Amino acid sequence: MTPRWIAPLLALTAALALPAAAAERPLWELGIGAAGLRLPHYRGSDQSHSWLVPLPYVVYRGRIFKADRDGARAVLYESDRFDFDLSLGAGVPTRSDDNDARRGMDDLAPTFELGPNLNWTLARDAGWKLDLRVPVRAAVTLESNARVIGWVSTPNLNLDLTRLHGWNLGLHAGPVFGSRDYHGYFYDVPSDEATAGRPAYRASGGFAGAQATAAMSRRLKRSWAALFVRYDSLDGARFAPSPLVRRENHFSFGIAYAWVLGTSSRTVTVEGE
Repeated sequence: MTPRWIAPLLALTAALALPAAAAERPLWELGIGAAGLRLPHYRGSDQSHSWLVPLPYVVYRGRIFKADRDGARAVLYESDRFDFDLSLGAGVPTRSDDNDARRGMDDLAPTFELGPNLNWTLARDAGWKLDLRVPVRAAVTLESNARVIGWVSTPNLNLDLTRLHGWNLGLHAGPVFGSRDYHGYFYDVPSDEATAGRPAYRASGGFAGAQATAAMSRRLKRSWAALFVRYDSLDGARFAPSPLVRRENHFSFGIAYAWVLGTSSRTVTVEGE
C-alpha cells in the first residue's frame, strides 16, 4: 500500500518549481526536512486536509536526469529557447467517509501523473525569465489495482524572478484541461451511489478551470526554505454542475524546510538556476 503522504509530497514538489540564479552548483545535494500543507480533498471540494509530511531534499543536476527546483524530470531536448522533458504531478487521496459530498462513495486513491512537457522561453534578462510551459500528463491511481484514469494538461505562463535578496520567486498561471475519464474519476456519480441530495452525474472532458500559483524559495548555507500559495477556480469547468463540486474557488498553501546534509565535490555549470 502506498503511504498517504507520498502524493502530497509530490504535489508540493510540483508547486515549488523555482529556479535560482545561474552559477556553479554541486552535481548533487542531499538532506532531510518537513513540509506542512493545506490542500482541498479534491478540486471543487469544500473541505480541506492538513498534512505534515517528511521531506527528503534531493537535488541532482545531470545532463539528462534532473531533480531540482523545476521538479524531477528527464530532459529529452534542450536549447536556448526550447526545452522538452518528462514532467511529474500528483493528486492527494481522499477517504469518502471524511468528505460530506462523497459519503458512501468509493474512496479517491492518490494519483501519479507523468508525461511530456514543452518549455518555451519567451523573454529573459538578468534576474528574470518568462516561459510558456505546456505539460500533458497521463494519470494513474496509486493503489494495489492501479489503473490509468485519463490525462490532464496545465499550460501556463511562468515568470521566475531570481534577484530578490537571496529569494527566488515563481509566478505561474493558466487554464486546466482534462479527459472525460480523468474528470469522471473525481466528479462522476454512478446511479447506484446517487442519493436524494446527490443525483447521478456523468462528467465531460475539456476545460477544467484555471490555477495561479506564487512560490518562493531560498537556499541558505546548510538549509533550504520554501513556501507557496495556489488559487484554484472552477468557473466554467465542464464538470462544474457535478453535485460533488461544492466550491468553485479555493486556496491551497504550504511551507517547507530542509537541512542539507551533504553535497558532491564535483560541480556543474547550471543555466537558469
